[in-house]
Amino acid sequence: MKVVIAGGGTGGHIFPAVAIGHALQRLRPGTELLFVGAKGKMEMEKIPQEGFPIIGLDIAGFNRSNLLKNISLPFKLWKSRQQANKVIRDFAPDAVVGVGGFASFPMLNAAQAQGIPTLIQEQNSFAGKSNKLLGKKAKAVCVAYEGMERFFPKDRIIITGNPVRASIAQSNISKEEGLAAFGLSPDRETILIVGGSLGARSINEAIAQHIQEIAGWNVQLIWQTGKLFIEEAKKVTAPLGKGMIVQDFIRNMEYAYAAADVVISRAGALASAELCIAGKPVIFVPYPFAAEDHQTSNALALVEHNAAMMVKDNETRTELVRKLHTLLGDDNMRQIMAANIQKHGIKDADERIARKVIEICGQ
Repeated sequence: MKVVIAGGGTGGHIFPAVAIGHALQRLRPGTELLFVGAKGKMEMEKIPQEGFPIIGLDIAGFNRSNLLKNISLPFKLWKSRQQANKVIRDFAPDAVVGVGGFASFPMLNAAQAQGIPTLIQEQNSFAGKSNKLLGKKAKAVCVAYEGMERFFPKDRIIITGNPVRASIAQSNISKEEGLAAFGLSPDRETILIVGGSLGARSINEAIAQHIQEIAGWNVQLIWQTGKLFIEEAKKVTAPLGKGMIVQDFIRNMEYAYAAADVVISRAGALASAELCIAGKPVIFVPYPFAAEDHQTSNALALVEHNAAMMVKDNETRTELVRKLHTLLGDDNMRQIMAANIQKHGIKDADERIARKVIEICGQ
């Protein structure tokens, strides 16, 4: 069996791609995989590190902030389509899987034109324009949220969840082990703050502004700041003594989730999926400039089930710390939110999607 997995651009696209690839090789040993990404994007480095081959297309997205940079876009679209056609000729896949990102559209579009079965893995609760278009001819659309028939043909939709890292999906780390990994005390409540792999400026600035107040609650922090805010975060937490763990990037997230009593997070599809499995009460601050504002849709899909709280990005300075204090003081609410969010966690999403790929390959 030969499968192309196309897409990337962010960790939220790359990780599901890698997880699906590993699941295919577990379920069907000997499967030949070829990843297709966009030249210059992070998948060109990350996918080979996972042991998979990758080809890069000359493709970029529409630049909303600098319209002049879009002059070459029609040429790039044409060129990437020719390159996608060549991939299909040379590799002859049985199916093509799209995980979102720039390379996903030309690759699936070329496959559909040649009658090769395609599968879309839509991570968000609000589908992007490319996936909506591709969904009309896809054999299957794997989703993580209910109500996706707004975007895709109902008979193609399968709720599989979003694949998350095995270290999180299969974690059995205790709270004590999580706290010990960060040198934290079991006698104080722990707040985990994550803004995606690059950090989130609005969250960082709100926490920094109120850090003295937070320290007065006798709590501890694990704060992932991103590279741009790390020095500022160290400066404001330095006078506060122990219990303020500040890192630009947290590599052992499974320990951070285990240690946390409350989480503040962006609402990307991958972060949301991880938090559902971790089963932690969370306050989401959706990134407002994500395509189609999909992070707000992701957050609301859980808020509506009393499984999370949400603060708008432009209200973080006034609302975030107030809501955080309320949540820390309400044990009952935290237990309800943790139980409700855990109901949305799917630990075997990678294998559910892989089984569907095998099915559309006719094997």
